[in-house]
Amino acid sequence: MVKLAIRTYRDDDEAAVIELWQQCGLVVPWNNPHRDIARKCADSPQLFFVGVIADALVATCMAGYDGHRGWIYYLAVAEGQRRLGIAARMVRHAETELRRLGCPKLDLMVRNTNAAVISFYRSIGYGEDPVVVLSKRLIEDEQ
Repeated sequence: MVKLAIRTYRDDDEAAVIELWQQCGLVVPWNNPHRDIARKCADSPQLFFVGVIADALVATCMAGYDGHRGWIYYLAVAEGQRRLGIAARMVRHAETELRRLGCPKLDLMVRNTNAAVISFYRSIGYGEDPVVVLSKRLIEDEQ
């Protein structure tokens, strides 16, 4: 098993986190990663996790909890570290922390075109709910 340390995000992780997100295709024009990080750090920084191997940041997982449901965002693993169980460990870590807060259910969103990620989540026990996700942008991010 790979020697992965999971810890909470620190301010000096920002550049490495954004680089990882870019490599994983998670940065999109309508979400400024700097602002997403700042928003998370202002709200619940204890639920923003990074995975580190030998001082190299190789994974991220951002979780949220609103008192009703938990959410997972920005699960990312560096390409050279995939298929080693790191993503599953990051998710389990987030699940443990959310359960500790009393979170009864965890939801996540995956683009319906991302078959590999959908398959991954199914393999660790997640299933589709019969819902439609609707959204409305309240603040436009500028790149």
